[in-house]
Amino acid sequence: MPNPTTPRRVALLTLGCARNEVDSEELAGRLTSDGWELVDASDDPVGAPDVVVVNTCAFVASAKKDSIDTLLAASDTGAKVVAVGCLAERYGDELAQSLPETEAVLGFDHYPTLSARLDDVLAGRSIAAHTPVDRRTLLPISPVQRPAAASEVEVPGHGWVGSSLRRRLDDSPVAPLKLASGCDRRCSFCAIPSFRGSFVSRPPEQVLAEAAWLAEQGVRELVLVSENSTSYGKDLSDPRALEMLLPALAAVPGIARVRVSYLQPAETRPGLVRAIATTDGVAPYFDLSFQHASEPVLRRMRRFGSTESFLGLLEQARQLRPDAGARSNVIVGFPGETADDFAELRRFLEAARLDAIGVFGYSDEDGTEAATLPDKLPEEAVQDRVRELTDLVEQLTMQRAEERIGSEVVVLAESAEAGRAAHQGPEDGECCFTDGAGVVSGDLVLAKVVDCDGIDLVVEPLGPSPLDRQ
Repeated sequence: MPNPTTPRRVALLTLGCARNEVDSEELAGRLTSDGWELVDASDDPVGAPDVVVVNTCAFVASAKKDSIDTLLAASDTGAKVVAVGCLAERYGDELAQSLPETEAVLGFDHYPTLSARLDDVLAGRSIAAHTPVDRRTLLPISPVQRPAAASEVEVPGHGWVGSSLRRRLDDSPVAPLKLASGCDRRCSFCAIPSFRGSFVSRPPEQVLAEAAWLAEQGVRELVLVSENSTSYGKDLSDPRALEMLLPALAAVPGIARVRVSYLQPAETRPGLVRAIATTDGVAPYFDLSFQHASEPVLRRMRRFGSTESFLGLLEQARQLRPDAGARSNVIVGFPGETADDFAELRRFLEAARLDAIGVFGYSDEDGTEAATLPDKLPEEAVQDRVRELTDLVEQLTMQRAEERIGSEVVVLAESAEAGRAAHQGPEDGECCFTDGAGVVSGDLVLAKVVDCDGIDLVVEPLGPSPLDRQ
């Protein structure tokens, strides 16, 4: 334990999605404001952390395993290990009992007092593990119930008390910005609402204030994240709130690009499509959570849509912006998925011309409706379909990349070697410069696509982009 004259050192390790990245930066802000020194997780005794806080993920089985492996690896550094994040929130005391290597397992409600809890850990005081609860029972806050001073309210587990408590953990010109937290949808395969809670929007003025703060830190691109961005504003009595917010975010001095992620197809209205496709400074990029295309499977998933409606949504976007990017995730092997259902999903993907596609094999998630459904496919059959669809997706997305050869793109450089065009999200490939001489991180570069490597594009810089307003 450090003595009173030495700083308390903490390392933060983050797994999972961009929402967790924001949570970690908010925790970093809290801890540094309370006198903790942020360091890298290391077993080097010089400057090594006293505590390693692991922000875990519980999205799918592989993410849970990665989280547990990271907790175990952190315990090998000699530092005390504390688990936070979705796995800790979801399993709490069960995780604590199965992982005695952790000193504490803390839930979202511990975040405001994290500094004090880490002091307890260093002092050897025991901390009762978080007891999981269905967080949907703690909310919602309806428009009538929402307090007038909404920006002063901290929603348990949502981690907002103002941008001044956020501290960036890297110097990337791209940063996530949380629009909301929680989800009101009841997809039968998803456990996220039970541990993230009901959907609550951040007030627009709070989002804009944090955007301005991020711009002051050197951020050029904002990636708007939530569990379901198309729900933004519904609890503020304004279903068009996101359409109104996008131009204001794009106008923040220093911000070159705003990107929206996590769109629910059934809630993506024509006005929102137009706002994303045509607003200056907003990336014409559609991160659409299709999950499947067969209507019977979608209904068992408690979702809506079809091959035709999804293709129609993509056509809406491309009529406004032919170069628009589109990506999605799909689940194969869902209970009751027939050969015809799988063929329909293939048919949709072959027609959709998506730039990036994530393929996941179905697995039961604790506490979900899907876990109780009959007609489960054997694991071998699920994995066969994953392999078949993955092979198809690699071909389709490479074809889409090839279609872009010869076009011009505006690339936000993340290094002298590579960056991303407007159609490329953070996990959707990159643009590799043929010659990055003179290019620095944060530059907007006009470039010509000369080749591709899978979904990655090879681009020849033509000079600074005329769109750069820096």
